[in-house]
Amino acid sequence: MTRFDAADPAERQKLYVDAITAHRNRGSGFLTLEVDATALDDSDSDGPDPALGVPWLQFGDGTINLDCTDDELETLKTVLGEFPAFKIDEIHRPDEAEGVNVQISAKADPNRIAQCLDAIVQQVYDLPADVRIWVVEL
Repeated sequence: MTRFDAADPAERQKLYVDAITAHRNRGSGFLTLEVDATALDDSDSDGPDPALGVPWLQFGDGTINLDCTDDELETLKTVLGEFPAFKIDEIHRPDEAEGVNVQISAKADPNRIAQCLDAIVQQVYDLPADVRIWVVEL
């Protein structure tokens, strides 16, 4: 990979596909994507609560992993309704943390996974179309 961030919706899709491909080629355990922290500083955004930290998504071995609030979980379920090949496998509610950890079966081609990842970023975390995403671990 030669680039590790993108803010335009079409470029984010390419970034996700490239990251998934690089992850698979390297045989790494997972890849991690993070929302640019400056998106949380935007006072006009109705996005995630900055006190909960930067939203992140992981992909590995056909599974998407993410943390979300209970309200975001309900939105996630709606988003996954648009992606019938993606199913919630597990929901963990750690006692020491707010929110939930969700594992989603994502056995699809990289393009479809990229579409789902971007829908999660924009709809579940309620972030603008120009939000910057970083690949922080391959």
